[in-house]
Amino acid sequence: MIFESLSEKLQNVFKKLRSKGKLSEKDVKKAMREVKLALLEADVNFKVVKKFINRVTERAVGQEVMKSLTPGQQVVKIVRDELTDLMGKTSSQINYSPGGITVILLVGLQGAGKTTTAGKLAYRIKKEGHYPLLVAADVYRPAAVKQLQVVGERADVPVFAMGEKNSPVDIVKASMSFAKNNGRDVVLVDTAGRLHIDETLMEELHQMKKAVHPHEILLVVDAMTGQDAVNVADSFNKKLGIDGVILTKLDGDTRGGAAISVKAVTECPIKFVGTGEKLEEMEPFYPDRMASRILGMGDVLSLIEKAEQAIDKEKAVQMGKKLRSQEFTFEDFLDQLEQVKKMGPINQILEMIPGLNKNKLKGLNVDDKELDKIQAIINSMTKQERRNPSIINGSRRRRIAKGSGTSVQDVNRLIKQFNQTKKMIKKFKNMEKGFNRMNMPFFR
Repeated sequence: MIFESLSEKLQNVFKKLRSKGKLSEKDVKKAMREVKLALLEADVNFKVVKKFINRVTERAVGQEVMKSLTPGQQVVKIVRDELTDLMGKTSSQINYSPGGITVILLVGLQGAGKTTTAGKLAYRIKKEGHYPLLVAADVYRPAAVKQLQVVGERADVPVFAMGEKNSPVDIVKASMSFAKNNGRDVVLVDTAGRLHIDETLMEELHQMKKAVHPHEILLVVDAMTGQDAVNVADSFNKKLGIDGVILTKLDGDTRGGAAISVKAVTECPIKFVGTGEKLEEMEPFYPDRMASRILGMGDVLSLIEKAEQAIDKEKAVQMGKKLRSQEFTFEDFLDQLEQVKKMGPINQILEMIPGLNKNKLKGLNVDDKELDKIQAIINSMTKQERRNPSIINGSRRRRIAKGSGTSVQDVNRLIKQFNQTKKMIKKFKNMEKGFNRMNMPFFR
């Protein structure tokens, strides 16, 4: 889970504070020492940690907290507010050109994930109603152009390329004419990876910047490199001037140092975060929502947004009718499963639910591969078996297991869980009928 290690440590600290009826200055300072250690272990910049702890301590030992009926909760609120402030207060989106073509230059180290990020960004921009164009300006890395073309095909976005013998500056200049002639209003330039100490390649970026005057220069950095990511962002900003940061591989970052430090060190906002390998697995960065997730408060707004994007409203209404009439079948179950999978990895969905105890989840199997296994089993059933599971006898179960690459035990377990779900639906339906007979209209 995102920030799992840091989140767990901070929640343990605040659990101790909430258990106390009153807080003394000594209690607060002891807790802040633990918070400081947790942040440093998460690879948060030392100067950032020092300033953060001083601000929280100053507010937490004030009269407002000490005399509060819930001092522990007040301290948590202060930490949440300060974390939000540290990461940028509000979300920062792409600044589109009010007229003409918006140019976005993607820069960064080699291996940070620029090409994949270019495809994700193009996919997102297209969904917002724009007409993006991907530009292959990496002429140094073998097969870089081909990789961008593959990504562009997946995102259904055209790619402008001129081959590896042309200079990146010439490619970018030519792409502007192509975009204008082909009705493209956003140009996304995928540049070659480079070290900030490589003067020649940094000069090349300056020339590209001078040639097309980009509206956004976005630095792509790997969140898992922690403090190194922050140092890279600081160096690129000083030498080139960047407008924002995109953090990749945040789903694999259990520490969180980069996300917490970048804005405070560079003054450049984090605009997007990569949360997986799929095109749709890139999200806008909301500091307040991320602070809530770090402190175990969940992220209901992001959860709702994911649900709205993934779940078909008409199908949801139909499903409600089927549940009421107890006509729920394996076909319906498969349909719901596919919609849930569209929302993203199960672990990421679970951590958005407020109050969910992550320690209790450790004993549960919430691996996305389990969903794939269930999907394979249902797909191996005939249409008749899906609609009437009672006909699935021993020989059918063996056939289904063989066809799905699972075991008979897996098939038995799924059918048992499905039957239990139907029984539960029936109980709720009977309860509803009972309340209706008792003339309780709010159950109707």
